Amino acid sequence: MAQASQRIGNEEVLWTEIIGNLFGLGSAIGGMRRKVWAWPIGIVGNALLFVVFFGFGATNGGDHVMYGQAGRQVFFIITSVYGWWAWLRTRNSAGQDTPAVQPRWATGAERLGYVGFWIVGVLVCQWLSRLIGVGWSPPGWYFWADAWIFVGSIVATYAMARGWTDFWLAWIAVDLVGVPELIYFKHYPSAVLYAVYACFVIWGFFVWLRITRQSSESTAPTPTKAVAT
Repeated sequence: MAQASQRIGNEEVLWTEIIGNLFGLGSAIGGMRRKVWAWPIGIVGNALLFVVFFGFGATNGGDHVMYGQAGRQVFFIITSVYGWWAWLRTRNSAGQDTPAVQPRWATGAERLGYVGFWIVGVLVCQWLSRLIGVGWSPPGWYFWADAWIFVGSIVATYAMARGWTDFWLAWIAVDLVGVPELIYFKHYPSAVLYAVYACFVIWGFFVWLRITRQSSESTAPTPTKAVAT
């Protein structure tokens, strides 16, 4: 399946990859602003990037199907549908001018749950990937990297849907592995935009952190003064 591309230097870059990542950036901006439209915008970008990473005329000629990168787009769409529903429900119950979610830190139990899921998920996914095979001969680290990106992306998207401030930190952990992997496999538009994401994610984290602190301060009990007898 041929797709339109643009030559940048010595590489052919798909317009699908460029546009898909721009939709992803738009979704991240909407997420930071706690806007419901962040979710459908992100779903469009996920669908476009699924086509890219599954190898239909990708920049590497389609011979390297990146199953982890492609598979996480599917889970992005599934979790984004949940996030869209959850944020829409919150906004409709609180009013159209109200942010769709109130950021908060995950509780200790919630954090233990998603960290445990991440660790077990990486172990299982890299093992299954090696067992099933990917149709080509990648370097050994690829299976661990792709599993980390795949499971971490699920964790981050779900945490965003729940309104946990932790989700920004999860994205940073994903980008630290994802950007080098994308550069290695010459998906340069995705690598550049993921690097931009990393800077944006740090900014978004501090925005949500400030809101979280303000919310905690506003709900904290007011100390009462002692009454002299």
